[in-house]
Amino acid sequence: MDELTMGSQEIDGNFRAVQAVLKAAHFAAQKHAGQRRKGAAEEPYINHLLEVAELVASALAEPDTNLIIAALLHDTVEDAGVMKDELVERFGGDVADLVMEVTDDKSLPKAERKRLQIVHASQISGRAQVIKLADKISNLRSILASPPADWSVERKRDYFNWAKQVVNGLSAPNPMLKAEFERLYRQAGSLASS
Repeated sequence: MDELTMGSQEIDGNFRAVQAVLKAAHFAAQKHAGQRRKGAAEEPYINHLLEVAELVASALAEPDTNLIIAALLHDTVEDAGVMKDELVERFGGDVADLVMEVTDDKSLPKAERKRLQIVHASQISGRAQVIKLADKISNLRSILASPPADWSVERKRDYFNWAKQVVNGLSAPNPMLKAEFERLYRQAGSLASS
């Protein structure tokens, strides 16, 4: 195979990857349409999904399109009623499995779901851990920038401490994302009631 053919195949592969990511972003935007973040600014929920996907993409040493797609879709089952079968059909089994690894069982009480996130953190795959960590980073950033108006300082700190327990349970956290999480976690002491 000559150099020109190899270059053309690489471009085709890159283009297909971009198409797949955009297809997932569009799907996520449709499924989360009308949803807002809990913060006082009530940002569109898609902003969170895009931030998580961007954090995942920036932390990868090697391209992993399916992982970026799963980051975009990580809340579709939990918060938008999408079924795993639909994810398999549209995005493949790998993406669906990654999403399911980071999906809480909404039939359980909130306290139990939070406990299980801590327990299961070490049991999810290394790739799913990247999504989990990026999700926690995005949530901490949101609490720092635009916390829910009805959250007390104590509730904000409780969230930070719970997120820290989840992240500490990860068996193979991405070093770049872990450093960003720790940087944000150190800001918990500066949380105010507004």
